Amino acid sequence: MDTMVINNREEFAHWAIDRANTIIIEQGSALATAARSGDEAQLSGAANTLGQAIVDTLLDAFDCLVDSE
Repeated sequence: MDTMVINNREEFAHWAIDRANTIIIEQGSALATAARSGDEAQLSGAANTLGQAIVDTLLDAFDCLVDSE
């Protein structure tokens, strides 16, 4: 993943929207497909993957806010 410098609230909002969109497109559609299949194991795996993507994004945002010095 490329490093991005966020200088203001608007840039942060754009970053957050882009990340949320990516998560919905990738993991959200996988979750919907799993739900339609009726396979509980596939559904559980897709839900866990979606949850992990959200956690990873929140941690990325937090890491950007922490002063690394």
